[in-house]
Amino acid sequence: MKKLTRCLPPRRVIRSAIVAVGLVAAAGVLWAGTGLAARAVARASAPGVPYANMPFIAPIGVKMDTYAKVPEAAKGPAVDPVKGYRTQTLGDGLYMITDGSYQSMFMTYEDGVVVVDAPPQYASLIPRAIGEVTDKPITHLVYSHYHIDHIGGAKALGGRPVIIAHAETNRVLARDNDPNRPLAAVTFEQQYRLAVGSQVLELSYHGNAHAPGNIFISAPRQRTLMAVDLVFPGWMPWRRFAVAQDVNAYFAQVKAISQMDFDTLVGGHVARTGTRADVELQLAFMEDLRAAATIALASTKPGEGMVASDRLQNAWAVFDNYIDRVAVSCVNQLAPKWSAKLAAFDVYIWDQCYAMEQALRIE
Repeated sequence: MKKLTRCLPPRRVIRSAIVAVGLVAAAGVLWAGTGLAARAVARASAPGVPYANMPFIAPIGVKMDTYAKVPEAAKGPAVDPVKGYRTQTLGDGLYMITDGSYQSMFMTYEDGVVVVDAPPQYASLIPRAIGEVTDKPITHLVYSHYHIDHIGGAKALGGRPVIIAHAETNRVLARDNDPNRPLAAVTFEQQYRLAVGSQVLELSYHGNAHAPGNIFISAPRQRTLMAVDLVFPGWMPWRRFAVAQDVNAYFAQVKAISQMDFDTLVGGHVARTGTRADVELQLAFMEDLRAAATIALASTKPGEGMVASDRLQNAWAVFDNYIDRVAVSCVNQLAPKWSAKLAAFDVYIWDQCYAMEQALRIE
């Protein structure tokens, strides 16, 4: 009994423990009473459980630990880091320039050089690349469309080239009033034939898909077609079909490209030029994507699994939940076939499924 008494804690320790328990209890009462509003906010802002059957590919807003390897077929020749660009001969005085991410072209003729696009990332280097081929001046600059990432380096080319663009491109440039993207001196509506010396570029407009005024540039003698932000040889298209303004028109233009007469495609992005097989591969993916989204839209039930109060009172939440689950189904259908075929499939497949769902459902 004495041994047991010696093992008991001193009275002051017992008193401290009682006080501590009381404080915890008081805090609990405070949290349960006056803290209810704060608790509700905390619950509403906290992330919930993932949807059922989540793909192995992280959704938008979730960090990837490691991205999938880029297939060898998608890679292009290395870019000399000292030069900062790579020049590729396309034949008969036509050349492609790339920094491994963006692409532009230039064409030499008897009295000068025509440049197509001037991406700001390397536009200041374009005169140097031209200088490796000819000492003739830049006489013309063709804008594929108005986006800064493709023509924002126009001023860096120097000189006073005649700028040619679609009328819609000039309209948007006039609105933006950007000194780095001067207005075109020559505009057209449907077709324009640029003949300089013995060289020819045929410019054509096929409507607003990627952006208003985005044109095709054909070099018939060199059997080369430049169509920017539509086909990404060997790669998943940039998010939401390269932020296409009209997804269904985007699909139509890629299909139109597949039926055109060319050997080499300059797409404006990635490290290499494309072929007809690249166009057909992207078109096959897009057709599978449309089919997967169609199935997902038809087989997914709106409101399923939602809290009753949200389902009855919050229409936006019902649509958000429905669209999320449509995207889950879409990604799951496509991943087995396409995850190893297109570079960066895991980067943008969620974006493409959301964009496809939207285009099918409301466009």
